[in-house]
Amino acid sequence: MKIPYTLGDIRLLKRTALTLTGSALIYGSVFAYTTFEGLKITEGELEITEQSSQDHIALLTTQIQRLTEENQSMKDVLTEEQQRNVNLEREKRRNEREIDTLQKLTTIDPELLKKYSKVFFLSENYSPPELEDVPLEYKIRADKNIQILEDIEPFLVDMLEDATDDGINLRVISAFRSFEEQMSLKSAYVTQYGSGANQFSADQGYSEHQLGTTLDFGTPEVTGAYMSFESTTAFEWLQNNAHKYGFILSYPKGNSYYQYEPWHWRFVGRSLAKDLKKDSRVFYELDQREIDSYLVELFD
Repeated sequence: MKIPYTLGDIRLLKRTALTLTGSALIYGSVFAYTTFEGLKITEGELEITEQSSQDHIALLTTQIQRLTEENQSMKDVLTEEQQRNVNLEREKRRNEREIDTLQKLTTIDPELLKKYSKVFFLSENYSPPELEDVPLEYKIRADKNIQILEDIEPFLVDMLEDATDDGINLRVISAFRSFEEQMSLKSAYVTQYGSGANQFSADQGYSEHQLGTTLDFGTPEVTGAYMSFESTTAFEWLQNNAHKYGFILSYPKGNSYYQYEPWHWRFVGRSLAKDLKKDSRVFYELDQREIDSYLVELFD
């Protein structure tokens, strides 16, 4: 242990000890000699202790520096491992999303977002997998059988209920039509209007109605697919709200497919309908690949 004296203090003590030694010799005492020798040894021990302390401090400094470097290295390794774990977790979630997406896509009919009406064709054998009756209170005619794709039924009912809550008497005139029904309807139109029927009626296999996702709307006052529907509060409500439920106006003014049909609305999913509304775009103006990217979200 280091003695708390300086070398000057020790020298002073030695001189004092010599004096005491001389006095002690006179009186025949050995006390002063012992003290002198003790002080002599203590000075040497002090010199040795000071040197040892410096060596020890240097050693400790080296050890602390080495431990600090090792600690920093361990921190770097820990940080890398934490980042690796974060990346693995992200990869796991990404894979889970991809698996979920693939699983969803296997259950969704890819035909539901195709651009029909003179572009894609549905054969006479195509029909929606599951059809649901439109609730009686929302049909324009109670005795008419009107069906829609089962998956869009909750979206349609939500929209009709909310319209009713807003004081809008929105009614369904027609919905799903089979290949044969569309053929009969188109034949009747051709007989009545000639080639002019092509401006407002699709040939069989090209009608959106065959998908079961498309409806013609009216009101108790406008009971058919008439242009007068445009002037109703029901049409105004649809323009402002239909996209919230996934429905769009298939043939707005200026479209290149058919004449303007304010009564004809198609379900394309909330995500696509909202984007079309936000960007003021028309469904049939989009590239099919862009439309298909919304398929996985169709019933979200």
